[in-house]
Amino acid sequence: MTKPHRALTQAPFVALAGLSARWLAQSAARAGLHVAALDIFGDRDTREAAELWFDIGAEGGALAIDRARLVDALTRVARLPGLLGWIGGSGLEPLMPQLCREPGLPRHLGNDAEAFAAVREPRRWFALLDALRIAHPAVAFERPETDEGWLFKRSDGCGGTHIKAADAFDATTDYSPHGYFQRIGAGRSLSVLFIGVHGGAHLIGFAEQLTCALGELRFVHAGSIAPIELRPTLVAHVQQALDALCARTGLVGINSCDFLSDGTTFEVLEINARPSSTLALYETASPDAWPAGLLACHLDACRHGRAPSAASLALARAPRWRAGQRVLFAQRAFGVSTAFSDACLHDPQCRDVPMPGTRIEAGQPVCTLHVRAASVDAVRSALDAQHERVVQRIETCDEPDHACLHAHP
Repeated sequence: MTKPHRALTQAPFVALAGLSARWLAQSAARAGLHVAALDIFGDRDTREAAELWFDIGAEGGALAIDRARLVDALTRVARLPGLLGWIGGSGLEPLMPQLCREPGLPRHLGNDAEAFAAVREPRRWFALLDALRIAHPAVAFERPETDEGWLFKRSDGCGGTHIKAADAFDATTDYSPHGYFQRIGAGRSLSVLFIGVHGGAHLIGFAEQLTCALGELRFVHAGSIAPIELRPTLVAHVQQALDALCARTGLVGINSCDFLSDGTTFEVLEINARPSSTLALYETASPDAWPAGLLACHLDACRHGRAPSAASLALARAPRWRAGQRVLFAQRAFGVSTAFSDACLHDPQCRDVPMPGTRIEAGQPVCTLHVRAASVDAVRSALDAQHERVVQRIETCDEPDHACLHAHP
């Protein structure tokens, strides 16, 4: 745990937990809140945005959350003066049903256990979609007769690391009550960020999802570009579907829905019943719409049942910018030098900056590239250029006695 690094005022605390709490912490700080961050990385910009940081990582170097350490940290932050509660981010999916009922924890500011189960338990989720006549790729709860064209997924996973080709499924090691098979769908991989309030969905915007292959994993989440424009008729149909889902499940606060679309129709994949990292993109693209950050809107919805203002939603529909984020995965193992960490920290297009001395293995995330530009195409180009800059920075900064490139965009 880190110690407070600036004088505490009367502003309330909020606890933020997940694999990475950086984007939540920065949004909370924008709202003037004090932050207790609980994650597995402890990146430099996370710690800068937080008064307190707790390591909740699993032992042995696995990029996973340790339940006992998380519960212990939440129990400790429950004693903070003026604590509003805690908000969960990515990586908590396997733990949420128990955490929502765990005694002695702060108030959870988000969906309750029943709402979470309604959209994350696969049999309930796909039955609900069918009942509401919302399209989705075909699913099966027994292995299909042929593996071709099918995937195996776990509903308690995140980031694409829970998805594998059906022909790679091994019943002895992969079986899970949260598992299901799904036919590979067609269309662009998209998401929509929305705020649930009083049984309705208030759409913040749409994003294109970026994926990459890491070893045998073919659909690893690598970032997003937002906001993107879709046909008004498609937007209306998505709005209708999300309104129906919110009405049936009681989803509250910021959530995201992943779906596939050919531009005219869509097939729903899943709902992430928690704030999504794409909120940082909408804050970047429409700063006038969300001057206090989107996490403030999440708190308004969860604590007071308040929807975002019509003025904010109107500004968000006419964004000043487009924004993109892309995870840079290590091509080889290396140690983070002070020079590399400092260069990234002072680079306005780097997020999730690792601490000096961190050991990053091949295939693990190094940092997140974050850019904004006037168009989606310009965002793609800027992400590609930034990727090359940081890869080059790794090559010149991975040893303490090497000179480091400090060329910033």
